[in-house]
Amino acid sequence: MDTLAYSAIFGRILIQFLPVWVALAATFALSISFKRRLGLYGKLFDSPVGMIGFGIVMFWVFTALFADQIITFDPYSQFSGMKNKPLGTPLAGEIEGAYSHFLLGGDHLARDVFSRMVMGARSVLSIAPAATLFAFMVGITLGVPAGYFGGRLDTTLSFVSNLVLAFPVILLFYLLVTPEIRLTGIPVVMAAVLFLFPIIFLTVLFNARFFTDPKKRNLYVGVVLVVGLWAYSGLAFNMDPLGVWSMDPNLLNVFVSVVFVNSPTVFRIVRGIVMDLKARDYVAAGQTRGEGPWYIMLWEILPNARGPLIVDFCLRIGYTTILLGTLGFFGLGVAPDSPDWGSTIDDGRKTLTLFPHSALAPALALMSLVLGLNLLADGLREESLKD
Repeated sequence: MDTLAYSAIFGRILIQFLPVWVALAATFALSISFKRRLGLYGKLFDSPVGMIGFGIVMFWVFTALFADQIITFDPYSQFSGMKNKPLGTPLAGEIEGAYSHFLLGGDHLARDVFSRMVMGARSVLSIAPAATLFAFMVGITLGVPAGYFGGRLDTTLSFVSNLVLAFPVILLFYLLVTPEIRLTGIPVVMAAVLFLFPIIFLTVLFNARFFTDPKKRNLYVGVVLVVGLWAYSGLAFNMDPLGVWSMDPNLLNVFVSVVFVNSPTVFRIVRGIVMDLKARDYVAAGQTRGEGPWYIMLWEILPNARGPLIVDFCLRIGYTTILLGTLGFFGLGVAPDSPDWGSTIDDGRKTLTLFPHSALAPALALMSLVLGLNLLADGLREESLKD
């Protein structure tokens, strides 16, 4: 059966990504127009490397957002006669309302490779940034006081951190996400501990900032506690009475594992930065004014550490993306039939020598996202050093 020419396939793929191109053009136009008012983000557009990285990352972010409009078929559906078909193969049989061709061919289960690659972006980007953010909340909440106060607190937390870091990361991941571990309830216990840190961090943050203004302090802290504990009950224990917050057990396994593995590294980075910054003159000036230690830590030291932390955040999302791909490749991802890139690569490798397209498409997507994050981090580092 005839297939579309490669030029036609490429052209059709570009058209499918039209919502992404429009969103990218609007983002760049607005960002460049107002870059002098946007702080470090605006300075990013003075760096060619940073702009390229930002463009690649935002391409996949918008792909995840507009995935439902971009895909040509249901990524989970199987189609008769489309098993391991090459790029541009027309759909066997007429299906009303269906697209006419498999743009990137079919996989070993006769599913559309293009649609699974696109939907895989949503799968990855719904976990990696959020899990990295939670890991930063844990690392900052523990690393700031450890670096500032030192002493036994620093010694104890550093020992626990080194203990976790001493364990091989991939093996630790493998142990944490296996189904047998889930049955023990360990992931739920870990979630119950780790998911408390964002609530603790935001509560202490607002309490330190508005300590002398009880009205504002009670308002902000109250909102954090109400919303935080509501989300906490749903995410950690799946007990949200309104059903707004919930997390699938497989996703909880993966999410908690990512947070647990990344937190010690973030802790050590934050601790080191705080130990350096606490000797600066503005810290001594704050102490002279009679400001409390938590105010100095969170509102004097932490903002001045934002440059290195933002850079590390971008790099860590890329690192987490690779780890998620590795888990999916080992069959320990969110779900067995998930279109996440790691699982799709694992499915495609089984027929790699004969039908490489089903593994190459998600592999290139994963590589490009990680490359974009690394370039973005380089651009941010370059601009932050100019401050």
